[in-house]
Amino acid sequence: MFSFVYTLSIRLYGAALRLASPFHAKARLAAAGRRDLLARIQQALSGNTAPVAWFHAASLGEFEQGRPVMEAFRAQYPEYKILLTFFSPSGYEIRKNYAGADYIFYLPLDTPDNARQLIEAVRPAIAFFIKYEFWYNYLRELHQRGVPTLSFSAIFRPGQVFFKPYGGPYRKLLTYFDHILVQNKESDELLRSLGLTAVTRAGDTRFDRVAQIVANKKPILIAEAFKEDTPLLVIGSAWQADMDVLIPVLNAFDKPLKVIIAPHEIHDAEIERWRGQLSGKSVRYSEVVQAGRDQSAVQDSRYLIIDNIGMLTSLYQYGDFAYVGGAFGKGLHNILEPATFGMPLFFGPRYEKFQEAVDLVRLGGAFSVGNSEHLRVAFERIYGDKQAHTAAAKASADYVASGVGATALVMEVTQKVISQRLSKNTQ
Repeated sequence: MFSFVYTLSIRLYGAALRLASPFHAKARLAAAGRRDLLARIQQALSGNTAPVAWFHAASLGEFEQGRPVMEAFRAQYPEYKILLTFFSPSGYEIRKNYAGADYIFYLPLDTPDNARQLIEAVRPAIAFFIKYEFWYNYLRELHQRGVPTLSFSAIFRPGQVFFKPYGGPYRKLLTYFDHILVQNKESDELLRSLGLTAVTRAGDTRFDRVAQIVANKKPILIAEAFKEDTPLLVIGSAWQADMDVLIPVLNAFDKPLKVIIAPHEIHDAEIERWRGQLSGKSVRYSEVVQAGRDQSAVQDSRYLIIDNIGMLTSLYQYGDFAYVGGAFGKGLHNILEPATFGMPLFFGPRYEKFQEAVDLVRLGGAFSVGNSEHLRVAFERIYGDKQAHTAAAKASADYVASGVGATALVMEVTQKVISQRLSKNTQ
């Protein structure tokens, strides 16, 4: 019964996606990306004779989480081909040309036929699912075929369906993993309370990823010219709900401050609306680039608005403060990227599901705000107290440094799983 109801819900989702595609950009991309998808995957892998490691990420954030493991796997097992799949357009469309994978596709919707056809076409030697990805038909098919399957950077909470009295089918799904590598002690204990033993507390591989970002950060000359010697606030992954809180505070703030705003999604009308609401001169990044103006032309603007995707991680290096969006809506975006550069962080109230946010608030590196007045008070205190700023910045940087090393633990388990598989094949 569970299998039938689950698969029906997936089919209904697919139908809704197609119906919404003429009216919704993300739905349109997702539907178009899955058109003839299995045939394209079959064609791409038809001549492959190398073993395949399959990595699946929901979206861009999970890709960044998985990237250190993919790159470590590539270095340790160069004979493997890497298949990377995404569920969401916000991951696939941005990383579809990622050089670290040999094949990159959307994930076909999780029906029994799709799962069977995909796995027959790919013939994965090992499969990795990053953080929250629990697809019933794919996991069952992999398990039935004896494909070693790992979940890493996973995190669990008592309120999830796995731990409910009616969650039996979902608990069964967890047994399809050969090993689950979790982020924290609570997740470890929750899984062991279900009788699962193939569990390792490895931490979060995003710490390794942000450490790579610091080591490989790229200079952005326009941002350097914009900042000069003025304190800089970087607003990353901003939604309208975030700007509704930020704009009154920024308009009332009368001390020296430059502000970089990177929207979560690029919509011209929304950007222009924000520009109209902000007091002080603003300039779009593309205006500076396209006009071919000298970079010093941005120096008399108070706001630099980033109207492209992919620069945010490098922009944080110029920040003295960061506000990270999403926590007035469905969920907080990546705060480890600004934290690794050592700065106080601010975000909205919905952050409890994000371990790093909980930790950084507790350690004094981050501050959650519920409205404009909360933000004004918190920001002005940190801005005006050099000692408080230094302490918060140090707490952020030290926290990230303390979390590095999860990738090595994931690879230790991976090596054991692969060795066990090779041993079985030779018996």
